[in-house]
Amino acid sequence: MDRAVIEGRRAFAELLADRKGQLDKPHYAGQVAAIVAALVLAFRSGNKVLWFGNGGSAADAQHLAAEFSGRFLRERGGLPSEALTVNSSAVTAIANDFGYEQLFARMVEALAKPGDVVVGITTSGTSINVLRGLEVARRLGATTVAFTGNGGGPVAGAADLILLGPDGYSAIVQEVHITMGHIICDLVEQELLFA
Repeated sequence: MDRAVIEGRRAFAELLADRKGQLDKPHYAGQVAAIVAALVLAFRSGNKVLWFGNGGSAADAQHLAAEFSGRFLRERGGLPSEALTVNSSAVTAIANDFGYEQLFARMVEALAKPGDVVVGITTSGTSINVLRGLEVARRLGATTVAFTGNGGGPVAGAADLILLGPDGYSAIVQEVHITMGHIICDLVEQELLFA
């Protein structure tokens, strides 16, 4: 067998073992259950979910927002769920006029209402624009959720609910976020359709 294939298989086996260890933490069950309950309450009450983050976390925000506004696994009506970074004109205008640190705060101020859920995603827990967005959301009476890692950072203090990923570089935290995000999508759909 080719040496590159053998090394590739070994590296992949190590990666799977490491990721299973990351996902096999008992605290995730309680965190996921609390986030599911908040999302279900918002959707049943006619409220919306707003998502945001930077870079790969922005992509995760868009991905998870689309799982609700479109569908995840089951046929159902669309749910009001939107990622704030999809409007490039608003992103660039607000960043230019108010500064990048105020980007999500300004967008949340314009869109969030009491009873909404606002989800900020940051793998480090230190993104100032995510922190400020969650602070404004809380002030407006929205339920705040942080998907974070590396101990939670300052963002954890601005969130009512936390999905705390592992310590380590962004890719590892993002893998946990999207895996748990899919579990949340599945459980929300089940609750809305079958409970």
